[in-house]
Amino acid sequence: MLALYGHPFSSYTWKAQIALLGSGLEHELRIVDGDHPDHGKIVAMAGPQGKFPVLQDGGNLIFEATSIIEYLQLHHVEPDVLLPSDADAAIGVRMLDRVFDNYVMSNMQDVVNEYIRDAQNPDMGRISEARERLERSYAWLEGWLQYYPSQGQVTLIECAAAPSLFYADWVHPIAETFPRLRDWRAHLLALPPVSACIEAARPYRAFFPLGAPDRD
Repeated sequence: MLALYGHPFSSYTWKAQIALLGSGLEHELRIVDGDHPDHGKIVAMAGPQGKFPVLQDGGNLIFEATSIIEYLQLHHVEPDVLLPSDADAAIGVRMLDRVFDNYVMSNMQDVVNEYIRDAQNPDMGRISEARERLERSYAWLEGWLQYYPSQGQVTLIECAAAPSLFYADWVHPIAETFPRLRDWRAHLLALPPVSACIEAARPYRAFFPLGAPDRD
């Protein structure tokens, strides 16, 4: 059986698990925390920084969520599900994956990191800059979405978009001036693989450094 090492509240664990759930792949989520030191040892040996998620498939250990999804497409999923077989089309999907990781998730994390660093005295200048970058990303995505059909598919794009938009909207709510993006976020959260991750993470919301809003 495939094993995914991570944590239910981790956005990048979601990213990999959405691919597993969306593709109908049997797997076990092995939680990395203080109660499971053996799981932490596996993660620590898998990559240079000892970060999860990590996928274990027999003797193979794959780290980094995007690499895990690429591995699943190559070894466990029918063609053209998570990534298209056509090389040019695959470049477009990978490009959007980087948009969500680097321009949504990363900027969201910059805000969160300020509160982790000093919850009583976060650097509001850095937070303002990160929020401005998120706003620019939201605006770009609003334009992109007019060309992207939402038909219930779970590809690398949805795997990257769902957790990044879920948490980014907590940090910097998506304004009504971006109706396509607001609607697409709601569409993503209703997808069964994503809603499963949301429910699994719900008990951990008190740990969100900014304070989790009373909504999804």
